[in-house]
Amino acid sequence: MKVVLLHFCFTEYTVELANGLANYADVTLIQPEKLKADCQQVLDPRVQVRNFAKPRIRDPRNVLAMAEMMRLIREAQPDVLHVQETNDFWYDLTLLFNKMPPLVTTIHDVFRHPGDRDNVPGSEYTRRIAFYKSQALIVHANPLKQALVQQFRVPGDRISVLPHGEIGTFFQKWSEGVHLPREPHTLLFFGRIWPYKGLQYLVKALPLVAERFPDVRLIVAGRGQNLEQYFPDGYDPRQFEILNEFIPLKAVAGLFERSTVAVLPYIESSQSGVAAVAYTLGTPVIASNVGGLAEMVNDEQDGLLVPPGDVRALADAIIRLLGDRELQQRLSAAGLARCQTDLNWSNIAAQTVEIYQRAIARAQR
Repeated sequence: MKVVLLHFCFTEYTVELANGLANYADVTLIQPEKLKADCQQVLDPRVQVRNFAKPRIRDPRNVLAMAEMMRLIREAQPDVLHVQETNDFWYDLTLLFNKMPPLVTTIHDVFRHPGDRDNVPGSEYTRRIAFYKSQALIVHANPLKQALVQQFRVPGDRISVLPHGEIGTFFQKWSEGVHLPREPHTLLFFGRIWPYKGLQYLVKALPLVAERFPDVRLIVAGRGQNLEQYFPDGYDPRQFEILNEFIPLKAVAGLFERSTVAVLPYIESSQSGVAAVAYTLGTPVIASNVGGLAEMVNDEQDGLLVPPGDVRALADAIIRLLGDRELQQRLSAAGLARCQTDLNWSNIAAQTVEIYQRAIARAQR
């Protein structure tokens, strides 16, 4: 089987999927030129790579970029085209007006997150083209499938739910063998700092945690706007380590290795790449019991779930985990075990190939 993977973002996810698929298919990865450097040293050598120049979203030269993208797809002559959802209306319109090979699309987020400033005007409507043009859709949680069926009238038999595979391996490769020691009372909030991530609840919970563990420390790592709103009176650098910037790929694994727990206090969630990193690196997870997180994290088995927006419950869970070494070890071991089972890319790739086969059969009807 010849597979073309096309992506404009979700690099770590796409690389690990390509590496897994290389055991089952002839894989070609097509991507914007700017993503080339992020993939080079971590891709399986069996994966062929084709790059194309992609201007900024408002540049009319995107017409030429889409023409080149289509040329590369046709040149590869795939049995199936698998696309990671885009935030790019140029691609969406190209999909609308061109005949495509049998098409599979992974929808990471059915709806844009509240406060997501990366949303491109108009794409919220044009991206729906992929919902209906695809022979098969992949999502990472049952609530996303339900939303596609109930609100967008997508037939349920075209939607498959697959877990979000572990992506810590991607960052481990970038760390080049450098490992950092675990810090006993360090918490990690990682990723884009948008309102739906619930950072304010974690900041409010920290003084409660400090009553029990005075040396508790929170790392806030990721880009976000108006970070000052969380610290109107400033912050104590002994208690907070603020990295309000894009985290270099080679530094990501070290942040998780240093931390006793990764905290995901989201108030809305579709799925979580952060948990998928934490499990690989043996970092226990505390997360909100909301959306796809409630399926990603198995409460009391490989993580702890708390009600979203509940500062006291969040603080209690953190205190419990920091004070119980045996619980830390049990959750860490369970997360690592999942990276060899349902979150393992070889297993996910095998299930994905079955979806490809159904998509090809559906396209031939």
